[in-house]
Amino acid sequence: HAMKNRATVNGFDWGASQHGGVQRAMGHLRDLPIRFEAGVAERSEETAVESASSSAERQTVSRRDWLRTTGTGLGWLALPSLLEAAGNPLTAKPAHFPPKAKRIIHIYLNGGPSQVDTWDPKPELTKWGGKKLPVGNLTTERETGVALASPFEFAQYGQSGLWCSEIFAQTARQHADRICVIRSMYANTPNHEQSMRLMNTGDERLSRPSYGAWLVYGLGCENQNLPGFVTMCPGLPVADSSNWRSSFLPGAFQGTYLDTRRAQVNELIANIQNPRIERAQQRQQLDLLGELNARHQQQARSEDPALEARIQSFELAFRMQLQATDALDISRETRQTQELYRANTVHGRQLLIARRLIERGVRVVQCYHGDVQPWDSHGNIAGEHRRLGQEADGPIAGLLTDLAQRGLLE
Repeated sequence: HAMKNRATVNGFDWGASQHGGVQRAMGHLRDLPIRFEAGVAERSEETAVESASSSAERQTVSRRDWLRTTGTGLGWLALPSLLEAAGNPLTAKPAHFPPKAKRIIHIYLNGGPSQVDTWDPKPELTKWGGKKLPVGNLTTERETGVALASPFEFAQYGQSGLWCSEIFAQTARQHADRICVIRSMYANTPNHEQSMRLMNTGDERLSRPSYGAWLVYGLGCENQNLPGFVTMCPGLPVADSSNWRSSFLPGAFQGTYLDTRRAQVNELIANIQNPRIERAQQRQQLDLLGELNARHQQQARSEDPALEARIQSFELAFRMQLQATDALDISRETRQTQELYRANTVHGRQLLIARRLIERGVRVVQCYHGDVQPWDSHGNIAGEHRRLGQEADGPIAGLLTDLAQRGLLE
């Protein structure tokens, strides 16, 4: 378009070009000079191409100048690779180096049990329990009273001597030497919403892509028939979908949310099966819809990420009909496996589904323990944390046992 009417380079007609032809034509340019005459670009006489008009003023420019002055030139150079990359955004991509970890199961006890009650014993806290701390008032959200010693017994486990409280005694007893405890992490605010957003997206306030979205964006998914990033919660955690959103990344990379208060496959994902028409007819419908959407996208909404995300979600939903039904159906597991996970509980069922998903190539699975923030105990910490620990400890231990038996921890 920048060359007015039509350009001929080495006998190639740009006015009727396709992207493959553009790529071939660009390959001929090299560093040869180019002449522009009356809207026609030609190579110089040294390349044996005659001018279209001998009366026009001649100007010789380098290939670099020509690309700069034609405006869309660099865009044309990039077009072939962009067209080649278009398609399924979840396609697996090579990593920068061979990874040891290929998938993530993120178990989050929303509400946040304190480290001093779980994995990080504080002898000085026990010493000062029930007394005023000698350092004066601490800069906390509320005025500090007396120190509250942990009501839980701690012990050391495994060859590593890992400290753990009675809340997660089964997990520590069976898997202490498989666990790495990081004690150096902190946040700048004690509020739940900001801290969860910081944990999941790296920013306390701004809308940023979640780490799951970034991983799937960078690495893709090994299974094109399932989402690359799945989030499970019996209800919704604090800050809800901002914990798994894709933000400015394409919508195909955001987390797929499953409400695990529901146990049946057809309830976990609405309309996962279509009882009205056969699969072949669904494919025809989707092809027609895709053609109409593509036309609409080209004509009016070429830079609208929401439309692109909707197109990709239709395609993924169609592919999920078979594999998601299988992956979410824990009745296919043996009774022994279901008992190992305590799959008759919500948390146990979530973790068993998580293992089935990562086995099938899903990249990231998040499991929130309960609705809103059940671990946010402001009173009766001893009783509430023991109850919640009984819900979480056994299924977590069962998951680690199962992963180890299947070679998924190596």
